[in-house]
Amino acid sequence: MGHKFLLVAICIWALTCSYALPASSDGLVRIGLKKRPLDLNNINAAKIARKEGKYAEGLLGIHRNLDDSDVDIVSLKNYLDAQYFGEIGIGSPPQKFSVIFDTGSSNLWVPSSKCYFSIACLFHSKYKAGRSSTYTKNGFSVLGESQSDFLLASDSGKSCDIHYGSGSISGFFSQDNVEVGDLVVKDQVFIEATREGSLTFVVAKFDGILGLGFQEISVGKAVPVWDNMVAQGLVSEKVFSFWLNRDPEAKEGGEIVFGGVDPRHFKGEHTYVRVTRKGYWQFEMGDFLIGNHSTGFCEGGCAAIVDSGTSLLAGPTTVVTEINHAIGAEGVVSMECKLVVSQYGEMIWDLLVSGVQPNKVCSQIGLCFFNGAQYVSTGIETMVEKENREGSLAGDTFMCTACEMTVVWVQNQLKQKETKEKIFKYVNELCENLPSPMGESVIDCDSIAKMPNVTFTIGDKPFNLTAEQYILKTGEGIASVCISGFIAVDFPPPQSPLWILGDSFMGAYHTVFDFGNLQLGFAEAA
Repeated sequence: MGHKFLLVAICIWALTCSYALPASSDGLVRIGLKKRPLDLNNINAAKIARKEGKYAEGLLGIHRNLDDSDVDIVSLKNYLDAQYFGEIGIGSPPQKFSVIFDTGSSNLWVPSSKCYFSIACLFHSKYKAGRSSTYTKNGFSVLGESQSDFLLASDSGKSCDIHYGSGSISGFFSQDNVEVGDLVVKDQVFIEATREGSLTFVVAKFDGILGLGFQEISVGKAVPVWDNMVAQGLVSEKVFSFWLNRDPEAKEGGEIVFGGVDPRHFKGEHTYVRVTRKGYWQFEMGDFLIGNHSTGFCEGGCAAIVDSGTSLLAGPTTVVTEINHAIGAEGVVSMECKLVVSQYGEMIWDLLVSGVQPNKVCSQIGLCFFNGAQYVSTGIETMVEKENREGSLAGDTFMCTACEMTVVWVQNQLKQKETKEKIFKYVNELCENLPSPMGESVIDCDSIAKMPNVTFTIGDKPFNLTAEQYILKTGEGIASVCISGFIAVDFPPPQSPLWILGDSFMGAYHTVFDFGNLQLGFAEAA
């Protein structure tokens, strides 16, 4: 599937939640949502890889609110503050499915009645083409990644597959009407999944995924549901918005509004930023602060993606380590990190003090390569780089990464005019707070009240998250466990540094996805 972005998601699973379908007095479709307390035994960290597409520059525009008569509202089920999903229908008469409304992908897929060999399909609703009067066979059969994929798809549409870090799904394209709230999208191309290759999908509360990203990252270049809503004139404005309810006592999990915004979902005014790369909903973010102190990492700007399919907050390991240190999270002690500090710390210090550019320090001391035009982090390599590094130790990759992090930490402390002794004491403490391999970090629940706020700078304005907003808590009393909502993930150049703002952020800030003007809006959630 070519180059891939690494997106991170924590999917938390437990027992089935029931749907409620209350009547609506304003003519809008509202599906009641319920919550359940967290179950630590069912926490499962998963890293999701999605296909990278082509991008184009976005344009800044003006957004207008709409009356209720102009919008379509679908309520969302909140599953443990980890995944938000709602109900759609496919076919005539509509067959019902629970789907994640995911702004980080662009395809619609649900399990197929032709899914014979995956356990996950036994536990979820399956689409039956023969029961729909509006079903249309789509495309033509092509060879998938395996002969079995081809055989399953040979009597249906064009075969396809989507890979995730926690597993993969494969199947074939079909075409039918899709019902989203009160709207009926005609002749929508979607994927019938014939194989779901992961235990994650077995215990998942949702049946499939409805992608709300751009067509540029759609597998098979299938036109997304949202694009067809716009093209078929089903919405009067090219805007959809998310309200995610983080109230643990509330029955409703939130709402997604197609065609505008609901003023009851937010407070004050939205801050708008333009979409900088059309594929994911990506924008340029400014400095990131812990308490009132800048980390210095995003002073020159960082790319960020708003992803409703990611549960928490993903950021560069360098910054997430500083957050873990500030909140007292217990990570994995990395001997390689401390080794870099002890053996190369003085050299890093001398080079920075002498004025060497930070992005060239690690190449000058021989821990990373500099190809003459671009600083190369060895976490992901080109074929040429692999040939140049043939025979090198596997540990060299982390030595380079540890050096890169150390440079950032030392450089930031130098700006604060700390002494060398204090700086290296602090850096060694950061080494002890490196996130564990799966990214999760546990903290003391009793210390939440003392933890600092964190601040994202968006559109030159601060967007704060309190500890209560970025910490996940499971259990009660002595059995309670708290988990840091920050997950470490590093992208290769030129995408790096990159943040992924998932449900933890979207729960605090109502988010407007302005497709018509290619911009994103954020306001305090009601």
